[in-house]
Amino acid sequence: MEALIRLAAESDAPVICEIYNHYVRTSTCTFHTEPESVEDRLAWLRAHGERYPVTVYCVDETVVGWASLTQWHPRPAYSETAEVSFYIDSRWHRRGIGRALLRDLIERASALGFHVLIGGVCTEHIASMELQKSLGFKEVARFTEVGRKFDRWLDVAYFQLTLQQ
Repeated sequence: MEALIRLAAESDAPVICEIYNHYVRTSTCTFHTEPESVEDRLAWLRAHGERYPVTVYCVDETVVGWASLTQWHPRPAYSETAEVSFYIDSRWHRRGIGRALLRDLIERASALGFHVLIGGVCTEHIASMELQKSLGFKEVARFTEVGRKFDRWLDVAYFQLTLQQ
């Protein structure tokens, strides 16, 4: 079994969309409430560009997870801060894929000159929060009842990793 992380290609948009929409329909790890189309994901992928890479984790050339750096805020003073996101095909959980993708994003962000990475996590997702903490992210904020999905209020914790002093 050969595993690798590479930059996402436009041809990956359907599987990225499929992985993401699984969580849109079944989970509070994203606050989207309606599935996205492949065209939506393709536009999203194209908008990321070199500054905000999208990566995929492949096992024997099959995409089983993806991650991205996203602009934290459009104002210029935030240009050295990015948000991290990662989603794993539910059939591939608990195999270190999220850790590998997040480590890779940290390395890419550092090489791109980012100073701070931020990750927002619904507090129901303990494993995601623990993963970020294990890689040096610190919880810096917690907002209560800021999201509503599946007829319940949800809290979000924000984690920060400072890359360069």
